[in-house]
Amino acid sequence: MVWGFTLMALIMITHCGAGSTEKVLDASEKAGKVGFEILNKGGSALDAVVGATIVLEDDERLNAGTGSRLRLSGKIQMDASLMDSKRDCGCVAALEGVKNPIKVAREVMKTPHLFIAGEGANEFARSKGFEYYDPKTDRTVRAWEKVRKRLREKDLPSWAEKWEDYDVRDTVGAVALDSRGWFATSNSTGGTTFMLDGRVGDTPVIGAGLYAAEKGAVSATGIGEEIVRVVLSKWVYDRMVDGRHPQDACDASLELFEKDMPTGVIAVSKDGYGVSCNTKMAWWAREG
Repeated sequence: MVWGFTLMALIMITHCGAGSTEKVLDASEKAGKVGFEILNKGGSALDAVVGATIVLEDDERLNAGTGSRLRLSGKIQMDASLMDSKRDCGCVAALEGVKNPIKVAREVMKTPHLFIAGEGANEFARSKGFEYYDPKTDRTVRAWEKVRKRLREKDLPSWAEKWEDYDVRDTVGAVALDSRGWFATSNSTGGTTFMLDGRVGDTPVIGAGLYAAEKGAVSATGIGEEIVRVVLSKWVYDRMVDGRHPQDACDASLELFEKDMPTGVIAVSKDGYGVSCNTKMAWWAREG
């Protein structure tokens, strides 16, 4: 397939995760505008989603980068990922002590590897010049203390109740289409409310938390284990390959989950874009 001879309409979409509310809608808009400006100046879809995700990671109200959820041990371990139309990928998992995990994932894309995790990811980040940074905030410490208290009291709610009770903002993400017809997608997260050290959800898993190729790009948010089980992003992408509009593909994907299982999906193709969620989700989109 030959790319770049026909200028395409620009599309940029961002989201703040399943469970996010209108209180953080401004974060999604700010990030989306940064990404769209990159596209408008002729930048690539990949640069656009990275730029947008950095903004989301720097907003301490969101569960990615600064503001990431603490694990039960008190540690913060973050996941992030990128993928573009060429199926180039960069993923990191259980990464510690970095301000912007998405930047580290971008560096992974430049290596022969697709995925680096744990202590190896930490060492890789340091080798690339990323200085130590503590993403912990007073808000996340208070949330962690509340979780520990409920565990001690054996007050264990169901998955849906956990998300509602703690107002969890899950994975942040972005998808984009640039003027040359290239797609890209990104994800970043601090995880969920209840996590053991080393737990990895859908965010850095290609095909589950995100997917991109020559026909489009997808980013998903929700309970990671459930998203991985159905390979959600690839499922949506395959429906777009079959000719379904991104909105139709996103809507159909929610039928894979129980209605009380918080899930959100954003997708883009040359036919347009789609955004679907079965819960609250702050998002922003622009086409032009």
